[in-house]
Amino acid sequence: MQLRKALLCTFLFVAILGLGWQLGVQVTQKHYEDRARLMEQRFGLAGSGATVQGDPEKEVDLTLLWTVWRILQEHYVDPSALKVDDLRYGAVRGLVDALGDPYSGFMTPVESTDFQEVMRGELEGIGAELTMQGSDVVVVAPLKGSPAARAGILPRDIILEVDGELLTGLNLQEVVKRIRGEKGTEVTIKIFRPATSEELSFTITREAIHVPSVEYEILKTGTGSVGYLALNQFGDDTVSETKKALMEFRAQSVAGVLLDLRFNGGGYLDGSIDVVSLLLEKGKVVSVERRGEEVETYYVSGNPVLPDTPLVVLINEGSASASEIVAGALQDHGRAKVVGIKSFGKGTVQDVIDLPGGSSLRVTIAKWKTPNGRDLGKEGVMPDITVSLEPGQYLSAYDPQKEVALEVLLEGDE
Repeated sequence: MQLRKALLCTFLFVAILGLGWQLGVQVTQKHYEDRARLMEQRFGLAGSGATVQGDPEKEVDLTLLWTVWRILQEHYVDPSALKVDDLRYGAVRGLVDALGDPYSGFMTPVESTDFQEVMRGELEGIGAELTMQGSDVVVVAPLKGSPAARAGILPRDIILEVDGELLTGLNLQEVVKRIRGEKGTEVTIKIFRPATSEELSFTITREAIHVPSVEYEILKTGTGSVGYLALNQFGDDTVSETKKALMEFRAQSVAGVLLDLRFNGGGYLDGSIDVVSLLLEKGKVVSVERRGEEVETYYVSGNPVLPDTPLVVLINEGSASASEIVAGALQDHGRAKVVGIKSFGKGTVQDVIDLPGGSSLRVTIAKWKTPNGRDLGKEGVMPDITVSLEPGQYLSAYDPQKEVALEVLLEGDE
């Protein structure tokens, strides 16, 4: 009887507590609904499905935002969690994320600094470029020689968990923040690999990563020498280093050039135009379509270093953005054969705009097309000669894509 009485008291307590919570919510909700209606009547501002045509400060009703902020301020259980910067940044991030564009995003001051370090090829983490496709966090490319590459992470892998925690509901910056960390620390990443329908886990030790923008060497073959040039990204020094490599190839009278753009996730648009200019004497590089403006076409500079030397370009599913512009332009002009597999397919241009306080906005400002009008976002770059790699071959010394590319290059020189 004593036990039944105790249980009954407990149930009553829970029921009363629940009823009190429900009534409290209803009273609070009515209070703020009345306030919102009053604001709408006073200012004549109400949300709708329309787009803003002029000044958003005059056209958009932000009563809902301030109402929610006040509710949190007055009722949230832990007032110390209501940090102004966190709330402000979160609101701005939500505004940008609502576009549904995986390539646009708000970056806090810390994230802005990290982004600049990546563009300089300096960071601590596992070394993988990520993007959002729908609600999935997808690997664009593991950086060459990075812990991610050595562990076996591949382009198109979908990240499911980080250190055992699901990524549901997280945006790209939040996922990146979980994966990055100090060198010497470990992170466990669970992925889904669409190519094989496998779920795999990798425990990776983070490192300080410096990604060389350009790597090159002269390969000796039975019929002469070939200049091998790998562009890992289009960063601050890519064009100057590429020009240096090509001038050395020219001085050594190489029979051909193998341009490797595999796992190159892109970078600066200007860099892609300048690289094509070093290899092509005349013609279009890319057409850029901005909102409300005429299509802008970019041409080569007219000062090539190696405009006639036989050329083959290597691409794979990790070739994206600026590297697709280079491959697409050289292919359209018949300047190079393209070997490998279809590229990632990123056909938009982003600008990074600095904001007050050190934050920044990465925003999609244009779409681009190849000289022949191919939409890289829809089509990507299709190779002239398709050569695939099995998952196990990514880490092996044998590189069938490179071998076929060399054969094509040397055949063209005969």
